[in-house]
Amino acid sequence: MSFSQFLLILRARRWILLLTLLVTVSVTVVVSLLLPKTYKATSSLLLNYKGVDPVTGLTMPGQLLPGYMATQIDIISSKNVALHVVDSLRLADSPAVVAQFNEATEGKGTVRDWLADLLLAKLDIVPSRESSVVDISFKGADPQFVAAVANAFADEYQKINIQLKVDPMKKASAYFSDQIKLLRDNVEVAQSRLSKYQQEHGIVSIDNRLDVESNRLNDLSAQLVGAQGQAMEATSRQRMAQGSNATESPDVAANPLIQSLKVNLGSAESKFAEVSQRLSVNHPQYQSAKAEVDKLRADLQAQLRIASNSVGNNAQIMQQREGAIRAALAEQKTKVLELNRTRDEMGVLAKDVESAQRAFDVASQRFSQTKIEGQSDQSDISVLNPAVPPIKPAGPKILVNTVLAVFLGGMLGLAFSVLAEMLNRRVRSEGDLQDVLQAPVLGVINWNPPAKKRRSFLNAFTFRRLRAN
Repeated sequence: MSFSQFLLILRARRWILLLTLLVTVSVTVVVSLLLPKTYKATSSLLLNYKGVDPVTGLTMPGQLLPGYMATQIDIISSKNVALHVVDSLRLADSPAVVAQFNEATEGKGTVRDWLADLLLAKLDIVPSRESSVVDISFKGADPQFVAAVANAFADEYQKINIQLKVDPMKKASAYFSDQIKLLRDNVEVAQSRLSKYQQEHGIVSIDNRLDVESNRLNDLSAQLVGAQGQAMEATSRQRMAQGSNATESPDVAANPLIQSLKVNLGSAESKFAEVSQRLSVNHPQYQSAKAEVDKLRADLQAQLRIASNSVGNNAQIMQQREGAIRAALAEQKTKVLELNRTRDEMGVLAKDVESAQRAFDVASQRFSQTKIEGQSDQSDISVLNPAVPPIKPAGPKILVNTVLAVFLGGMLGLAFSVLAEMLNRRVRSEGDLQDVLQAPVLGVINWNPPAKKRRSFLNAFTFRRLRAN
């Protein structure tokens, strides 16, 4: 079918097209006029929530976070919010509503659930693509009612949003409250163990005591080194003083009494030698000089023995002192090692106390934080524009419906025209004749009908001359 053939069909079936278009538009206009008027009220909410991006860690608006806006829309359109709206507006208390419920559901279910489903069916939630604004719209026949419902959804959404944040905090606060009691008991038990250990070992400050005992250990070590040197020196002097050459010992030779006896002995021996040369053995002076020499010699030997014994006693004293210092050093080492062991055990107990205290402090901080957050009634959602009762109805839109009816009627008219032509095919052009006869057309005789006042645009396709093929 060519375009010219299509135009000829429309020209021939124009009444079908016009009638279909007229009926469609008329029915649409009548129905639009008969339909009850509907009103639409919108409440705009501003979502001020700012979260942290899990990937970048940057603070960003809620609408940029994945799934945030979809979650908020699901909350607004949830059954829970709708039930709260029903309760806040006391819709279920109306006898008329209860009667409608019984008539519609035959008493099955509850009035609250039935009303919540009806409200959700007429609810429209539209989030902004480039801002944090969400529009909550509600449609109905009563302007006052639709505005009240839209505002009620906004208010209940705010309350539910606060509740969704507060309820987990309250549960966490109760949990941390129980944990604090347990952790406080742990701190008390650990502190009691530490105090009992300190009392049993008589420890006030283990670090100070360990420092004192360590310093004493160092002093004893230094004293032992000195005592060992003194003992070795005293032993060496004892050997020199007890030998045949005791007089050569510095300790013996330095004795003032021995030195005086040596001088006196030397003088007495000189005097005795002089006397022995002049006098006989039986001479009294000889006997007196010899007796004096013998006495001085005896005194010198006695003093030498005394000095030698004194050096030996000094060596023994030094050795005893070395032994005493060595024993004190060993005892001090044992004491220091015991203090180190005690410090280690106290360190473990102190760490237990510190760990228990740290856990208690963390739990207390979390309890305080969750308790404050659980008592907060602040919301991240603000009402930007509350809904007001609309003045003009939102529907039905007669102009829009008429335009759509014209388009739809035109399409239906075209379809009906083509269908009528297919059911009753006519020869309307030389092309149709050629298709039917399967023979060439030799000529065409133009025939013009009587002139009319109004001519259709399809007349432009009318042939006005005889054409021979």
